[in-house]
Amino acid sequence: MGALYIVSTPIGNLEDITLRALSVLKEVDFIAAEDTRHSLKLLSHYGISKPMISYWGEREKIKSVEILEKLNSGRSVALISDAGTPGISDPGAVLIKKAIEEKIQVISIPGPSALIAALSLSGLPTNEFTFIGFLTSKKIRRQKVLKNLSLEPRTLIFYEAPHRVLETLEDMEKIFAERKAALAKEITKIHEAVLRGSISEILGKLEKTTIAGEYIIVLEGKTAENKLITGDILLEISSIMKKGFSRKEAVKKIAEAYGLSKKELYDKSLNETLI
Repeated sequence: MGALYIVSTPIGNLEDITLRALSVLKEVDFIAAEDTRHSLKLLSHYGISKPMISYWGEREKIKSVEILEKLNSGRSVALISDAGTPGISDPGAVLIKKAIEEKIQVISIPGPSALIAALSLSGLPTNEFTFIGFLTSKKIRRQKVLKNLSLEPRTLIFYEAPHRVLETLEDMEKIFAERKAALAKEITKIHEAVLRGSISEILGKLEKTTIAGEYIIVLEGKTAENKLITGDILLEISSIMKKGFSRKEAVKKIAEAYGLSKKELYDKSLNETLI
């Protein structure tokens, strides 16, 4: 039985590839690529020529059967995506899951990671973080997800497309107010840039730049300093009510915890839509 190698590839600069990754790509029988045309640039750069199988998008479900047949016949396969690690906000998870179910050896060849690179550049806490990936393109659903995340104390990491980055940051400004953030663009590429500051400051800077390329948003988690934001307080009331407490009981708990007026907090909770 063969082995499936999960090979991380550069997220921009072609030199950001490990010696082990190059060795595996040269030695395997097949390379399963998200987009063979894209991956050929990397392989050609390093003089690697191997039979390739494309598994992009919906093809992954179909092509995984073909790849598993090769693995079960004793062939080795390197799984790569267009950039970074397969399965992490990229295709590959379906094949990896099926390979594990069929008791095929799965081996990780770690390497570049856009989310880790952005986190390290952000200047925000790195001891604990939560990776969200891409948010939904539906505005109401996106806002609901962000509101649910507003109580999260860990640093938050998001991927975002250029045509939605402004809209997403505007939603974040409404929900997270003046929390610190970092917006990383085109990491390891020619036009790499990082904007840091409050969300509103980043929005101001972004309006003066060309919006293009791949973006990563790193957002400060909930801290003692930003805990008394009105939106956060109301979400805490909502969270307690979802556990079966009445509005009055929930307001009392929060008011006592933060030294707030119960009447004022109760009135505000009535005037706001708690999601």
